[in-house]
Amino acid sequence: MTERSEIQDVNIELGDDVSRMLYEASKQTHENRPGLLVEFHESFSGARAMPVGMIPDPENTFMNLGFDGVGTKVEVAERMDDHSTVAFDLFAMVCDDAVVRGAEPVAVGSILDVRQLDDTEHTSETVQQLALGYVAAAKAAGVVVVNGEVAELGSRIDGFRKILPLFKRVFASIMGRDTYERDGLRYNWGASVLWLAHKDRLLTGEQLRPGDALIGLDELGFRSNGITDVRKAMLGEYGPNWHDQTVQELGNTSLGELVMRPSTIYSKFVSSLTGGYNIDVEPEAEISGVAHITGGGQPSKLGRMLEPSGLGAVIDEPIEPPKIMKHVQELRGFSDRKAYGKWHMGPGMVIATPDPEAVFEASANQGVSAQLIGHVDDKPGIRIKNMGAVGNEEWLEF
Repeated sequence: MTERSEIQDVNIELGDDVSRMLYEASKQTHENRPGLLVEFHESFSGARAMPVGMIPDPENTFMNLGFDGVGTKVEVAERMDDHSTVAFDLFAMVCDDAVVRGAEPVAVGSILDVRQLDDTEHTSETVQQLALGYVAAAKAAGVVVVNGEVAELGSRIDGFRKILPLFKRVFASIMGRDTYERDGLRYNWGASVLWLAHKDRLLTGEQLRPGDALIGLDELGFRSNGITDVRKAMLGEYGPNWHDQTVQELGNTSLGELVMRPSTIYSKFVSSLTGGYNIDVEPEAEISGVAHITGGGQPSKLGRMLEPSGLGAVIDEPIEPPKIMKHVQELRGFSDRKAYGKWHMGPGMVIATPDPEAVFEASANQGVSAQLIGHVDDKPGIRIKNMGAVGNEEWLEF
């Protein structure tokens, strides 16, 4: 019989210290958008606000919030004891969702829910990694961070715990204690994004036309979707310490590193293409649609982009899915159809445009990997040339 979870005291003073650390990190993101945030006092308890006058054409500009979280990919970071890239997954989920309708993300706020804060070097290092990732991800997304909120939730946040060595497990079992280590910061991380959109640049789906090019933006990792299936596959095939192992066909990189690969943040690039919310900024290309390929994969997210127009899509030059993704598909025994409905299977984002050359020019200038993958079709439905692990069908139709 294992010991019951105890209700632990919340360390208010240490919580303030962690919040202050995240707050100081957030101040470094202000340079991403000078003038967006006004700080009335630089102390930790000081107020911040956005001047209404920073919007060039307020009467024709819309504002909204989006919300998401990093999900169970946090467990991989806990396994690897590396939290430096988690913010990229978090920011990709909220910021890249904003641009699909022509909006531009400008500010992000987050809440870091932790099991318990303890005054140890390991906890301090973890928070520092999260904070540094915060700054780097904000720069990649072109947004400012407005806060550093943290909350202790005790056993409500359990997280990954390494199993004790055999002799310690036997002793713990005899004593009726837990057989897992409890050290380290355990957490969940959620965020909100503030976005702005000019009415003349909203992407409603009605701008799409047959023949528009579909350009895929490469994603070499899983992003932050379908990770539960990844974890099940790895645990079942390679055991509790799967993250430390390598598989010959996947190279010399550990499975943990392959699964943990941070999400690419596309929002800054896409906003440069559309011109964003500032109508005085010239767009770099004519964009008719954007799809962020997350949960539900290409069939779901391309379908959402196409639905208002009633048009379809043909993906006849698909991006190759990451090897680790196809490996997990095989381990889980998923059909190609199911895999395409679970993960992105190649592109993390798809852009529809009547002017593909302008998109490719911008992608080359900004170091974004882009590929022509297909076109918008006058026939409804989505047809994808199959790149799944099974490969028993040349084309998949959705």
